[in-house]
Amino acid sequence: MGDVTVTQQRPTATAVHPLEPLSAEEITTAVGLLREAGHVGDRARFVSVVLREPPKSEVLAFDDTGAACTREVAAVVLDKADGRTYEATVSLTDSAVTRWEHVTDVQPQVMLEEFFEAEEVVKTDPQVQEALRKRGITEFDGVMVDPWSAGHYGDEEGGRLLRALVWIKIGGPDDNGYAHPVENLVVYVDTNHNRVAKIEDHGIVPVPRQPANYTPDVVAPRADLRPLEITQAGGPSFTVDGHEVRWQRWRFRVGFTPREGVVLHTVRYTDGERERSVLYRASLSEMVVPYGDPAPTHRRKNAFDAGEYNIGTLANPLELGCDCLGEIHYFDGVINDGDGTPVTIPNAVCLHEEDYGLLWKHTDFRTEKTEVRRSRRLVISFIATVGNYEYGFFWYLYQDGNIEFEVKLTGIMSTGVVPPGTTPTHGQLLSTEGLYAPIHQHVFNMRLDFDVDGTANSVYEIDTETDPPGPDNPIGNGFRTRATLLGTEQAAQRRVSLDRARYWKVVNPSARNAVGEPTGYALKPQGTVVPFVQPDASVMKRAGFMAHHLWVTPHEPGEMHAAGRYPNQHQGGEGLPKWTAADRSVEDTDLVVWYTFGSHHAARLEDWPVMPVQYVGFSLHPVGFFDRNPALDVPRPTNGHCG
Repeated sequence: MGDVTVTQQRPTATAVHPLEPLSAEEITTAVGLLREAGHVGDRARFVSVVLREPPKSEVLAFDDTGAACTREVAAVVLDKADGRTYEATVSLTDSAVTRWEHVTDVQPQVMLEEFFEAEEVVKTDPQVQEALRKRGITEFDGVMVDPWSAGHYGDEEGGRLLRALVWIKIGGPDDNGYAHPVENLVVYVDTNHNRVAKIEDHGIVPVPRQPANYTPDVVAPRADLRPLEITQAGGPSFTVDGHEVRWQRWRFRVGFTPREGVVLHTVRYTDGERERSVLYRASLSEMVVPYGDPAPTHRRKNAFDAGEYNIGTLANPLELGCDCLGEIHYFDGVINDGDGTPVTIPNAVCLHEEDYGLLWKHTDFRTEKTEVRRSRRLVISFIATVGNYEYGFFWYLYQDGNIEFEVKLTGIMSTGVVPPGTTPTHGQLLSTEGLYAPIHQHVFNMRLDFDVDGTANSVYEIDTETDPPGPDNPIGNGFRTRATLLGTEQAAQRRVSLDRARYWKVVNPSARNAVGEPTGYALKPQGTVVPFVQPDASVMKRAGFMAHHLWVTPHEPGEMHAAGRYPNQHQGGEGLPKWTAADRSVEDTDLVVWYTFGSHHAARLEDWPVMPVQYVGFSLHPVGFFDRNPALDVPRPTNGHCG
């Protein structure tokens, strides 16, 4: 991508950008071509129908010259008649199916329709109803089922399985069912045949009855909160053309996929007369929620919310004044249902500006003159509901070249029950009836395809070291940074070190700043977790990316997801651990940085019944990318309150 002038030739306004998400019409066309080719039977279900992104070289050529790219669709199809999974490629340009391949020994993501089907199967099963009667539950309308992926443990019946856990809505349809868990009852559902495959009953524990509702009709709102209005009389500072956004010095594209949710493409910053590349593609690669409770109901709670559930399909339609405030531009999310019919999630992605306090300030105390600038950031976000939890995913772009990614975690904790009078060993008691929330983690992995001033980059680990005592350090105050090149995949498997104030810097060895150093961007760790499960635990094998905070691989289009293409019911070993075993070079090449971070959630009473937002994330800072503060030209505040 490199340095180019702002006046370079641009594609014509009528050309479809090769990274433009699929439209509803394109999804319909692709599904129609698969049906016409005879590949799709009556029981076939479309797990995903997404844009097959062209090679990076073709996208960059389009951005520079408008050179045409073939428009293709990638589809994953599950045939429920025989349980086989197929991958297909459809050329919209040529109106043809160019690939149809059976992928053996995999289970694709759980579809939303299977959530509802599993609940109905569980509620109507006679053996489940009998187990509920033993617990004093005789009305089954209030049965609430959360379907968890069965994972891979080697002792379940074969087939496509969901591990259904049960709660009860005692007080009607609006009751908070998570206050009333049915402990020790685990139901395995065969979703290909819509039947109960197996029931585990590990013993009766009384179902808690105390309500824990949280709506205004139950919890009276406080009355001392005055209105806070956010207005932009002149409108927003950003412009949107299709899915391309320009704001301040930034230009990028917004993508959306069923598996990842929001994707940022071709992120660039205009520096004087040059438009400079920073990131080619940035997205959520995978996430996993390992629970630390070995009790029968909870020991296999290890949800891969991207790879098992397609978190983008669970995005909320956002509402003005609730999820976002200000002058807002929304992007719809266009996905597909199991029939292959396009489904539009209205307002799936929110784009808006926020005031963010001080940008920079200095007062010359000798002259009593002050210069102050306020920071403004651009926010790109979506929120997904995955069963009991809500995840808000937020990208922030700043006027000084900083980029941040933040996850906001809220919703309701997944609950269990111990006998009254018992204290849970692996969780926090929430009521005197034995209701508790197990300890768990939320672990995220981001795929960051860096293009710092071009595609050839290297990664350095930056540690701070204390100088040894001696003549060069006479009073013992010396400390400095040390940079270590991470030249291969194995060398680049790293963990955060607080003792060394460690961070990592992605540089372009061929691009130099004003003092002759390579231009670069630093990845600054913020939300840091380490795994506490045993090294041979199933979840550790399946989510091997948890072993390191940093991974670096050479750019390879097929390597997109940290736990592999199909983690659902997989035995593990796929993804980053498998790819990096080759120990390929990652020096002065087109590379991808993978960053693992998360939230360590030891539950507390204040998290019940709905959890206040927890924040985790990381930031990307220009380090020698600019020759001086790039935000010097931000104007003084003009709101009438700053003199």
